[in-house]
Amino acid sequence: MAQVALRKIVKNYDKTPAVRGIDLDIADREFIVLVGPSGCGKSTTLRMIAGLEEATSGEIFIGDQLVNDVPPKDRDIAMVFQNYALYPHMTVFENMSFGLRLRKFPKPEIKERVENAARILDITDLLARQPKQLSGGQRQRVAMGRAIVRNPKVFLFDEPLSNLDAKLRVQMRTEIKKVHQKVTTTTVYVTHDQVEAMTLADRVVVMNGGNIEQIGSPQEVYHAPKTRFVAGFIGSPGMNFIPCQLVEANGGLKVQLSDTLSLPVPQDRVARYKAHSGRELILGLRPEDLIERRGEALPPGRAAFDVLLDVVEPMGMETMVYFIINGVEVCGRVNPAAAGNAGETMPLVADLNHMHLIDPRTDLVL
Repeated sequence: MAQVALRKIVKNYDKTPAVRGIDLDIADREFIVLVGPSGCGKSTTLRMIAGLEEATSGEIFIGDQLVNDVPPKDRDIAMVFQNYALYPHMTVFENMSFGLRLRKFPKPEIKERVENAARILDITDLLARQPKQLSGGQRQRVAMGRAIVRNPKVFLFDEPLSNLDAKLRVQMRTEIKKVHQKVTTTTVYVTHDQVEAMTLADRVVVMNGGNIEQIGSPQEVYHAPKTRFVAGFIGSPGMNFIPCQLVEANGGLKVQLSDTLSLPVPQDRVARYKAHSGRELILGLRPEDLIERRGEALPPGRAAFDVLLDVVEPMGMETMVYFIINGVEVCGRVNPAAAGNAGETMPLVADLNHMHLIDPRTDLVL
């Protein structure tokens, strides 16, 4: 087991920057997920840790060893790719043991390691099969097993579930989490799927444009985003962003969303926002904080208003409703029994205890 540290890592392809001087500390046995859109630098970062890409500048440590000039085979890491890369002419046992056989491990130890990994992954009865006889999920387990038998210091996963169908992805997410609980090896996992990131990670590293936007637990990046990008990227559907003006009213503050709609800022946030009074800002509210009205009495920090429904999307256990505020489409998440139809007026409640105010000049959350 080992910690991983990146110090001011830069990667340029000719004159095109892919990673722009990032710093990251990954603790021993921690499960870290790098998440972000295509081209954000997450896979490049993973490949530099693996030694498959050379850093333009900066330092990479695995444990206490500087590994910039250490070849991949000597870094004591195991990588699981998007493509399973199984040998089609070999059995599952032979695929899983291939790396150990190359390193001349004793046959009894190879057998013990493969059988132990097969038990962890619940593929013991597949050891005699060839890859063509396996489903996509089973092949991915074999690829994970090939990594586990190495007993490396660090596991690296490069979008391992992106080739699977939606139902199997959910199942394999659970399997990967179970495996990490049993084999508590330091793990760096790359994905563009923020749901994968939230469900798997001890900490999430949100990347954008070659930079790290925020590092934190899934709850931290969801409930306390530091930038507009993080607020919009994490969560499905994404956070609503509504232009507003922060104005003083009756000794407090309110966000003016349009000529006819303003919402009061909760009293416990007035001191935090008061210095920004009179400014044009952006109000961030997640769909689950825009719900149907339930009864007459409203708890502190909640405000009622009516909207004209534009689109209604039944989802089974919930319904998404879309409406327009000052030219911006906004999404709410309501109980199916309370949802109206498109073209109807519906009373909603905004929970401003979970509001975010964003400075449009810096895209930072205030």
